[in-house]
Amino acid sequence: MTINSIDPRTGLTLTHDIEPTDQGQLDRVVEQARSAGSSLADLKPSERAQLMRSIADELDADPEVVAAADLETALGVPRLTGELARTSFQFRFFADVLDDGAYLGAVIDRQVPGPPPVGHPDLRRTLSPLGPVAVFGPSNFPLAFGVVGGDTASALAAGCPVITKAHSSHPRTSQIATNAIARAVKALGAPDGTHATVYGRDAGTALVTDPRIKAVGFTGSLSGGRRLFDLASNRPEPIPFFGELGSLNPVVVTRAAASQRADDIAAGYAASITGSGGQFCTKPGLLLLPSGPAGDQLLKAVKHAVERISGSWLLNSATLRDFQEYVAELSTSDEVDVLTMQSSVQEPGLWANPTVFVAPLNAADNNPSLLAECFGPSSVILRYDNDIALLSFLGSQAGSLTATLHMDEAVDEVVGTRILAAMRRFAGRVLVGGYPTGVAVTYSMTHGGPYPASTAAAHTSVGATAIRRFLRPITFQSVPDALLPAELRDGNPLRIPRRDSAGDQKMTSAKETL
Repeated sequence: MTINSIDPRTGLTLTHDIEPTDQGQLDRVVEQARSAGSSLADLKPSERAQLMRSIADELDADPEVVAAADLETALGVPRLTGELARTSFQFRFFADVLDDGAYLGAVIDRQVPGPPPVGHPDLRRTLSPLGPVAVFGPSNFPLAFGVVGGDTASALAAGCPVITKAHSSHPRTSQIATNAIARAVKALGAPDGTHATVYGRDAGTALVTDPRIKAVGFTGSLSGGRRLFDLASNRPEPIPFFGELGSLNPVVVTRAAASQRADDIAAGYAASITGSGGQFCTKPGLLLLPSGPAGDQLLKAVKHAVERISGSWLLNSATLRDFQEYVAELSTSDEVDVLTMQSSVQEPGLWANPTVFVAPLNAADNNPSLLAECFGPSSVILRYDNDIALLSFLGSQAGSLTATLHMDEAVDEVVGTRILAAMRRFAGRVLVGGYPTGVAVTYSMTHGGPYPASTAAAHTSVGATAIRRFLRPITFQSVPDALLPAELRDGNPLRIPRRDSAGDQKMTSAKETL
């Protein structure tokens, strides 16, 4: 039996010479990763940085990767070309993080004579790789969050061997990406077992439960992620599970903003909910508009903007089925109106047309589907009567990757402050203006949030501090200088930012606060 995928544009099967990974193969792959762990961790940060840049170069030079991803996802060559650029940028970005060295969090507390609590022995702290990491990528980003995505890049940068589980929607793309990493590993003489990919649901389950795997990175659905999270947590040795699961990404528009910028807000919202078929984890699935004339004006502008946008192919049959069931359920729900639903255009394959629903805010009290994440070109608009009702609603929201506020700074300072205070309690990234689709790879980015946005709200899966997920702190007490890791030795041979009680090195720059 081979693993095949679907061409979303036709609905036809794409056959591949790829077989599910059996238990014997999985055991060999995991053992190779375990054996590679010490060697990879012992590489100098500069040597791992070289590997990061080599992987990026291999990806950029591969003539197959974008074409394969387009065939398996129908996301389009322009979008996927941009995604490839982001993917290679991530590897080079983590190379820069390694060169900077602040990610190690090196701290030196030199011996202080005398009894405690003031007196203490020589203590030196750094961060150390966890060991082999399993990575599960999603369907919607075959490159930037897939086999060569941010989880893989940050784990390899940390010094952890990585075993990726290929998503069933794009096995051929995953195979090509795996080969790109393999070429870089071989060219630089990195340890065998630095990276591998397994295929098939059973192999993914076995990977999470294998005692040699020390952490899991996951991006995908709430149901699939929760199943694997429970497996990781219930192991005899529980391991960290860094999952990005589901997010509604609410957008709030104040009365003043609605009256002043209706057309601009509507155009941005329509583009954000339909871009790439509405299959972004940061898609604004909920728009909160005021009742009254200002909100009515914006509602009309949204209807006009969405109706000008054509449908899209969805990533796989399961996504299309879920989208159709979601639309069918809300279309017949009490208190819910269809603002716009294109039905006249229907292309072959896994096609979906933009659909937007509208309801009063209190309708969500008895209809949880109004607050459910749905992949596809759809969104829900809820109308609020006053700021008190809006703030009460925001106070009960589940964790979300993002929350966005459109306001008029001249008149909304007081209510804007209260709205942002409510948003920061449930969101990992808070925006004023703009839309959340598009996640920059920077030192300050947070891509995460309270559950169900993620299973580890203290961490991010995008940005420099994503590397911290795959590192653990270790303190060396009274260890001779020659036996210490290089980042903790006297004289600072790596020339990295570190906090030293002797005062010779202080962390002062933004990058140094990693």
